[in-house]
Amino acid sequence: MTQRTTLITGATQGMGRALALDLAPRGGTVLLHGRDRDRLEAVAAEARVTAPDTTIRTYLADLSDLNQVHAMADRIRAAEPHLDGLINNAVAGGGAEPLKRELSRQGHELRFAVNHLAPYALTRGLLPLLTASAPARVINVASIGQEAIDFGDVMLERGYEGLRAYCRSKVAMIMATFELAAELQGSGVTVNALHPAHLMDTNGVRTYGLTPVTSTDEGVRPTMRLLLDPELVTTTGRYFDQFRDVRAHEQVYDAEARERLMKLTHSLIG
Repeated sequence: MTQRTTLITGATQGMGRALALDLAPRGGTVLLHGRDRDRLEAVAAEARVTAPDTTIRTYLADLSDLNQVHAMADRIRAAEPHLDGLINNAVAGGGAEPLKRELSRQGHELRFAVNHLAPYALTRGLLPLLTASAPARVINVASIGQEAIDFGDVMLERGYEGLRAYCRSKVAMIMATFELAAELQGSGVTVNALHPAHLMDTNGVRTYGLTPVTSTDEGVRPTMRLLLDPELVTTTGRYFDQFRDVRAHEQVYDAEARERLMKLTHSLIG
């Protein structure tokens, strides 16, 4: 662990913060992403107190703006000598006003943009660093909440509801996980997705009006397993419900749907 470098997105609160504080004492270099400078520096300071011998660096970007996503990937490639792990944890949940359709900087439906387009664009931007650092691992924090994408209305311009948008974005994330894993087969870079825990005690859960039933620690353990377990060094293109390798939504296994999604995704991320 003393030489390992890991990037965690959405590290300023919820499970991202818990992951940062769990990973920091293990040593190496921990890269923390957030979109609020004050919260980001506060978590970094907390991690440094917890693990004074660990190198902590921060990267500021709003993942609802693809220009900022691309720029952050450029900064990381320029500044970091290697990258052994990427945890795409940042998320836009159902929202405080679920019937209010929100858009990203580029005009895409917000949940689709933050939960799918941003992590995919960031991962692609960091692939040169990840492959040069192989073996390396990408973990996409998805959800058991999944709903089929309507390719006639991907951006949910009709019948919008925040949780539906969230569930569709997570199906997109898992589809992209499988596609990227297949593309990178043999490169030494693995890509997996997981549902970390059910209704964790996070701002996103509470903001939508749901009652948390588990702590963020419940989500940290299966996520860290995917990042660090030596027995999973070659495991790729899988979806886990916590510690169990399970099937995702049936649409994820539809080759035509995956092809349509990836064609759209590449056209949107530039």
